[in-house]
Formats: sequence, C-alpha cells, structure tokens
Amino acid sequence: MYLNTIQSTYGTRKKPKRVGRGIGSTDGKTCGRGHKGQKSRSGGFHKVGFEGGQMPLQRRLPKVGFSSRIKKFSAEVRLSELNSINSDVIDLQVLIDSNVIPAYSKKVKLIMSGEITKAVNLKGILVTPGARSQIEAAGGKVEA
Repeated sequence: MYLNTIQSTYGTRKKPKRVGRGIGSTDGKTCGRGHKGQKSRSGGFHKVGFEGGQMPLQRRLPKVGFSSRIKKFSAEVRLSELNSINSDVIDLQVLIDSNVIPAYSKKVKLIMSGEITKAVNLKGILVTPGARSQIEAAGGKVEA
C-alpha cells in the first residue's frame, strides 16, 4: 500500500452543487439566490443574532446570574463537625480525608455553630472570632 494509492470509498465525499449552468439545471442565472437583496450578492452577510436593525434578542433580555470563583473553591465547617475528626492537628487535608469538605476545596472557614468538646489544633484554616474563642476555651489553639 502506498500513500498515493489511498482513496476514500464511493459516497463519502459529496460532490459540490454546480450553480450557474443554464436554465435546465434549476440553479442557473441567479444560482438559487433569488433577486436583489443582501444575501444575493457576494460579501453580503450579517453578524450572528442580527435582526435587521431591530434590537436583538440577546440585548433585549436582562443580564442574569454571577458565578463567584471564591465561592466555588471555598467551604464552611461548623464547630460541631470537628468532634467527629480523630486527629490532634486539623488542616485542609485532614478535613478532606474525613469527608467533612469536598475534595476540590482550596479554602476553609470555621464558623461558630454547635459545641466543641475536645481540644484541637487548627493549622491553615480561617476562623471566625466566636469560633476562635470557643476553641481556646476548650483548650485548643489556632495557628495561621
């Protein structure tokens, strides 16, 4: 087999429409473009969504929605959820391994919700002031 002998099978390539070949072809003279107008001439095109000068649909409708990148990769943890974790030092990876937060989380914030019963050391986790006071009252500490 040689590269110059390779051929595509019959019917895979559709032959182009031959226009401007007389009255009998049904695509003669105006070549199926009709008479006059923007689309009948070469170079006659308009941008997508153009409605002949009328205000286009995508501009008539209001802007809706906003997706925050910060919200996408951040998570919240309640104080009461720390009780179920069996680790002295709690960081981002420990929370992911114990299924407290999703695996795609890059930032975690601890909020004061519920009670904490054991002393824990937090590393690299953001903490609200109320949660910080409860952790320190339980005998734990928070490191930045």
